[in-house]
Amino acid sequence: MDRLEMREKLKEKLPAKRFEHSLGVEYTAGTMAFMYGVDYEKALIAGLLHDCAKYVPNDKKISKCEKRGLPISECEYKNPELLHAKLSAVYAKEKYGVTDEDILSAITYHTTGRPAMTTLEKIVYIADYIEPNRTLLPEMDLIRKEAYNDLDQCLLHILHNSVHYLCKKGAAVDPITKETYEYYSHLRRQ
Repeated sequence: MDRLEMREKLKEKLPAKRFEHSLGVEYTAGTMAFMYGVDYEKALIAGLLHDCAKYVPNDKKISKCEKRGLPISECEYKNPELLHAKLSAVYAKEKYGVTDEDILSAITYHTTGRPAMTTLEKIVYIADYIEPNRTLLPEMDLIRKEAYNDLDQCLLHILHNSVHYLCKKGAAVDPITKETYEYYSHLRRQ
């Protein structure tokens, strides 16, 4: 299935607003791929499909992940919404024919990040946060500038804002996100 066919299929599966967001992430990931010398088509596909399982009901997210033997953390059992990234990678493979491990990994880690991310993973993580249709969050102008000037600084900035926002709200922070934040904070200090 080529990307345009994927786009048409995805349009049928997602609400209009989420589809528009997916197109925004596709576009942003593509522009960033040019900037950082990453395979353009891989970035476009990962950006387009990153949320393809977003609207699976939370109880079904758990059962679908368990059925496929995907690991589910304690945090994910408590917050099954977090599973949409892992499940989107599975759906990208099963329903859209994506076999490229770089693309599948970028989809898997687009919400939590992970230590030692690939450039494609960073691009999709950041593109999801900064795409043009996104609600303007604090410091968005600066973060968007960083995205095209210093990928690691931008990643760290988003992680910092996300972790602090969740902590302030009293919400659970996925352990992988904490590890990722600590990893990139440590790298920056060196």
